[in-house]
Amino acid sequence: MTQHRESTSEPILRVADVHRSFGTAEQAVHALRGVSFDVRRGELTALKGRSGSGKTTLLNVVGGLDTPSRGTVSLDGTDLADLDEAGLLELRRDRIGFVFQSFGLIPVLTAAENVGVPMRLRKVPAAQREERARTLLALVGLSEHAGQRPGELSGGQQQRVAVARALANEPDLIIADEPTGQLDSETGRQIMGLLRAVVRSEGVTVLVATHDPVLIELADRVVELRDGRVVERQGADQAATV
Repeated sequence: MTQHRESTSEPILRVADVHRSFGTAEQAVHALRGVSFDVRRGELTALKGRSGSGKTTLLNVVGGLDTPSRGTVSLDGTDLADLDEAGLLELRRDRIGFVFQSFGLIPVLTAAENVGVPMRLRKVPAAQREERARTLLALVGLSEHAGQRPGELSGGQQQRVAVARALANEPDLIIADEPTGQLDSETGRQIMGLLRAVVRSEGVTVLVATHDPVLIELADRVVELRDGRVVERQGADQAATV
């Protein structure tokens, strides 16, 4: 990595009174109902809640994949509402890394090539791209698997490749949506431990959605959603029921 970002008390992510509804009038579904919370730089924040609580909708709004019906989301001082489609594309490419439950790897590419995809989109020179892919695969413990394709890797190994890919462009924020959902409990704990280690060693900020209580204990702070509302926030310096 070329930089190390220290954890600070200043929030890098601010979510303020965010609402998201689908449909209109009596048929409207209110997925988010006035969600507000901050995430500090260099922390791992767990977004807790059962299926249907609004976690994925919230992650889509935070990641610029969806637009809130009301409220604001800002990343390191940038209000996402001020960005046009080109600006949002640049934000997602350069400043946010994504880790999905289904891994999202390209089957025909090797592990190293998958890690290199975000850098190709950014037109990083091939030699620099390949060197960084090697560095990141070493970081996640997969140096010896760089030439293997996803179908030749276990689920846990595929998710490690996905974590390395999310780090490719040195993002400000990594968003992980149920990253252990398709893994057994021990492998899931290893992936969460890896995310925890990435936060500590690289200073990157992680927002991860999960409903697994075993994994939540590894987070710096926890934001719980229920029926589209924040019902509790917990952290080293924050514990309050909303």
